[in-house]
Amino acid sequence: MNRTIEKNLSGLVTRAILEYKMIEPGDRILVGASGGKDSATLVYDLEHKRKHGLFKFEFEALHVESDFCSCCAKERLISMFAAWNVPLKTLPVAILARLKPGRKMNCYWCSTQRRTELIRYAMANGFNKIALGHHLDDIVETLFMNMLAKGEFSTMPPVMPYLKYPLVILRPLALVEERQIIEFAEKTGIAKAVCSCPYGINSDRRRVRARIAEFTGGSSRAKRNIFKSMSNINAGYLA
Repeated sequence: MNRTIEKNLSGLVTRAILEYKMIEPGDRILVGASGGKDSATLVYDLEHKRKHGLFKFEFEALHVESDFCSCCAKERLISMFAAWNVPLKTLPVAILARLKPGRKMNCYWCSTQRRTELIRYAMANGFNKIALGHHLDDIVETLFMNMLAKGEFSTMPPVMPYLKYPLVILRPLALVEERQIIEFAEKTGIAKAVCSCPYGINSDRRRVRARIAEFTGGSSRAKRNIFKSMSNINAGYLA
């Protein structure tokens, strides 16, 4: 693998951890391993950092296995994580079965159910932080989704303490673009061992992603400026 690809990605993760003060000595972090490329890349990089003593923490990965997605190659995922010396637990959850009569499966419902199970597991097993594989594109897309659907200027912050639980949500890939993760996953072989959710094909997120790509022209600088704007608010020029 081209080490420049890994170095650039890992450097952005390190920068995010330091800039947002994500990890402190003694942290026990639970990583939500969805079965996709993003969370697998996050696990790979966190283990590299832990192994080389860049940050002092413990972590474990949890895969919430749904009752509707058969695409996740669980055995390949387990083998890959084992090769990295990362513990991976699998928790079967009847996400589809929890839907109320007349309701349809959607990304929001699924994510809330998975998040609930991550919280329960973390609290029951002594974890104080939960790390998710959301990247810079996810954060920018969520900003526009919330503005368009809710009329609200908000998104997924890199660090989010829960008010109701003694837990903190971390997004160490916050400064990493999806294109960088794709390139990294292909070069390392991660892409061959993961899958994507079938419900995400026609999601609102995909439509917003296409709109963002259109008006930014795919420019990394433009997307990073959008991200930067969220912490550079000029209140005097807002309604």
